[in-house]
Amino acid sequence: MAHLLPALQYAFDALEPHIDAQTMQIHHDKHHQAYVDNLNKALAGNDGEGKTLEELMANISSYPAAVRNNGGGHYNHSLFWTILGPNAGGTPSGDLEKAINETFGSLDALKEKMNAAGATRFGSGWAWLLVNDGKLIVSSTPNQDNPLMDVAEVKGQPILGIDVWEHAYYLKYQNKRPDYLIAIWNVINWDAVAMRYKAAL
Repeated sequence: MAHLLPALQYAFDALEPHIDAQTMQIHHDKHHQAYVDNLNKALAGNDGEGKTLEELMANISSYPAAVRNNGGGHYNHSLFWTILGPNAGGTPSGDLEKAINETFGSLDALKEKMNAAGATRFGSGWAWLLVNDGKLIVSSTPNQDNPLMDVAEVKGQPILGIDVWEHAYYLKYQNKRPDYLIAIWNVINWDAVAMRYKAAL
């Protein structure tokens, strides 16, 4: 079964003014579609064909770079769209809020740590909030790597990922990645993150 681009569950302009409509359209319809198309090409006729993204990530070191880069791009973006949303932002609640406060001290402290991970990632990559052995951890990965990959320095189940490739923010923020990292918290869908947290436990 070929991998498919997941539909965006909100309009391209739904995250304005924090993420502009043109960026969303290009990011989803062009960049993410290219990862899906190139992943399907890279998997054609080999033993990765028919495997889920999670299965590929778990054994990514045994596949060519095209599978790692495009499979990671497909997985990362598929997660990214779901943890963003209109009328979002605010604060998490319930078990996730409790875990954030216990681990980092406060939501603001988590944001600072995530923003630092994203701002200091040289070149392109991602900042992550992940669950490992029931604990919350902040990490970052280069390019389209993620914490599910067997090559990741810090492994775990990602529940929130922030894309710090320039294509995620350049039209609106240009070279001001820290400004984008501050703004994106206004569109984080904490209910979606909480669902991923519950599943990861």
